[in-house]
Amino acid sequence: MKPNSYNPYVSAQTQFDNVAAMINLEPGVRELLRQPLREIHFTIPVKMDDGSTKVFKGFRIVHNDARGPAKGGIRFHPHETADTVRALSMWMTWKCAVVDIPLGGGKGGVICDPHNLSKGEQERLCRGFARRVAQNIGPVIDVPAPDVMTNGQHMLWIMDEFEAIAGGRYPGVITGKPIGMGGSLGRKEATGYGVIYVLREALKKLNIDISKTTASIQGFGNVAEYAARLYSLMGGRIIALSTWDEHDKKAYTFRKKDGLDIEKMVEIKDSFGTIDKKKAADLGCDILDGGEWLSQDVDIIMPCALENQLTPEVFTKISDNVKVICEGANGPTTPDCDKLIKEKGIFIIPDFLCNAGGVTCSYFEQVQCNMNYFWTKEEVLEKLDTKMTQAFNAVYDLAEDKRLYMRDAAYVIAINRVAEAVKLRGWV
Repeated sequence: MKPNSYNPYVSAQTQFDNVAAMINLEPGVRELLRQPLREIHFTIPVKMDDGSTKVFKGFRIVHNDARGPAKGGIRFHPHETADTVRALSMWMTWKCAVVDIPLGGGKGGVICDPHNLSKGEQERLCRGFARRVAQNIGPVIDVPAPDVMTNGQHMLWIMDEFEAIAGGRYPGVITGKPIGMGGSLGRKEATGYGVIYVLREALKKLNIDISKTTASIQGFGNVAEYAARLYSLMGGRIIALSTWDEHDKKAYTFRKKDGLDIEKMVEIKDSFGTIDKKKAADLGCDILDGGEWLSQDVDIIMPCALENQLTPEVFTKISDNVKVICEGANGPTTPDCDKLIKEKGIFIIPDFLCNAGGVTCSYFEQVQCNMNYFWTKEEVLEKLDTKMTQAFNAVYDLAEDKRLYMRDAAYVIAINRVAEAVKLRGWV
């Protein structure tokens, strides 16, 4: 999806400031938690296949690690910025806290477009990234993971380079690894499944039968794919999907009013989530403008792409029948749009609760790697369901008890947990 004028770090700080004021957070704690603890900015020279050298800019930022080692993904994206990574690291802190796992928040990024890099160039970039951050990551310091346009193979290259530098085997240094190389069963499904676990709980509270609902999704990467699969298995119908087409440099919405066959849509997408337009048309899909996913007459919308996609400007397109917004992406809603969501009476499952299944399963992977004992897929997904359900109910109960907006309730729980850890450590 295209970048826009909203600064995600300003959005993250605005959300934090609003809740910090609401709970009368002490000035010292407030100042500490509204910015990262540490940042590393670096360059990575990579020998390209044609013999030239290209220099890439990278970041690794830790927002807070009072509750445990920092945790957060590494993005490869041509529009990556330090402020985006700062915001994402902050959201990771709240995400780990709201599901009550003993980790802090971090994030990494490299300004690049892997579409335009060969496999060898991507490997050299990953190994260069590992060399730049080797002194600052580790199983008890900071544990990276895949994110936008990175995958298990990228993580394995980073782990291999780290181990060569450290002189040992440290599978817990990174998560999202391939199965058989320290990866956890259930990890690829975890974030998307987590989205649907909390949606299921929300619909129970709203007395809505999930099998009678329809949905529209933005994105069709890993998160959206597995959210769509589980939602469909529970009887829901996906009416529309919106994905970015790298070749055309624009987004398209693929719509089928009687419901998309998600398994067939998966078969015609590439590893970056781009759907083949010709094959989609052959399946009977209407091919619309990328923004049309938002205007579909559905019960549920799931932004599962990038940040700052729901703004006041586009919010007017949302159907009056929409009852729930599931924020599968990080920071998809701008702070000035929350007011409109409240006014419209739409139930929102905020991002750092809704998509916390990924980091929860990453935590499970880290635990399994560190003890060198691995669980079955059923065990992983059962533990994930339990964690996500408990977290949702805690946020919902607080929202009901104190008459809070769901996002504010999630922030109150997360910020209080991190603030308590900071104070107990004597940092403030």
